[in-house]
Parts: sequence; C-alpha cells; structure tokens
Amino acid sequence: MRLYASKIPAILDSILQALVEPGDIETSNREEFQNDVESILKEYLRLNRDISERSKDILEQRGLPYSELFRIRRQQAEQLDFGIGDDSIVWIANQMVELFMRSQFVDEIYVDDATLRRKIKDILRRHMQHDEDLDREVRRHLKHLQDGTDSFEIEYQKQLDLVKRKHGLS
Repeated sequence: MRLYASKIPAILDSILQALVEPGDIETSNREEFQNDVESILKEYLRLNRDISERSKDILEQRGLPYSELFRIRRQQAEQLDFGIGDDSIVWIANQMVELFMRSQFVDEIYVDDATLRRKIKDILRRHMQHDEDLDREVRRHLKHLQDGTDSFEIEYQKQLDLVKRKHGLS
C-alpha cells in the first residue's frame, strides 16, 4: 500500500465524514482538525521519502545491487519504528489516534481507540489500494520482459510513471 500526495484531500474528507459527522469525534474547529490530520499524512510522506533516500545512499556506499533496496528500506524503517508497505496503514492510524488524544482542536472522543483505528484503517485502505492496482496494470504492459532484470526495472519505472499520470496520481 502506498500513500500518494494527490490522495490526501480525499482522505481528509473521508476522515471528516467517518469520524466528525457521525459524532465519533467532536471538534471545535474543523479546519484546524483537518490541518492536524493533514500534517500526519504529510509527515508520513516526508519520512518515507527520507528512508528511501537514506536506503539508496546505503546501497551506493556498500556497492549493493538495486534489488537490495527493499530489504535496506525495511531495515531503516524498523530502526525508526516506521511503517512501510502494509504496515503504513497501522503506523498512520496510530499517529492519528495519538494526535486526537492530545489535539487542542478535538473536544471529545465518543468511541474507543479500537473503533477509531478500525475506521481510520478502512479509510486508508480504500484510498491506498491503488498501489496493487497500478502494479497489475504496469506488469500487463511488461509481459515481454523478464522480471528482476535491469531492463525490467527501468521499463517498470517508465510505465509506472505513465500509468500514474493517466490516473492522476503523479
């Protein structure tokens, strides 16, 4: 699962509809509440980008092949107690629940933490599902190439950029 910056506004709207409108969370200032939630999502993107850059630097320093990038990223994320891939949903949901508990713009929470987490995870899953869909679409275009080769990786990135643009996710 992957969070795209272009999906943040839709996620914010969904969070408001699922938590504030039904009365699970009472907020004194919706705009500031939205800004708080947005800050969690943007911080996730920033940390994810930092881990990716750090991992690429480690690959270069150690002279490792590009195929080791995922393993190095996973190690870097674990060191920072950060969620990548499917764990990203859990990390973001936990950050939001913590934020709701200490935010000055959340007046009252009327549901338990588990319910909040479940609702947030459902919203995130729905909006972050694009990753698997994009991968399937890109791989359909690359059937003529051997998976794992350098040419496959290069063409995969090119095709992924095209598909993202096509769906407005770039």
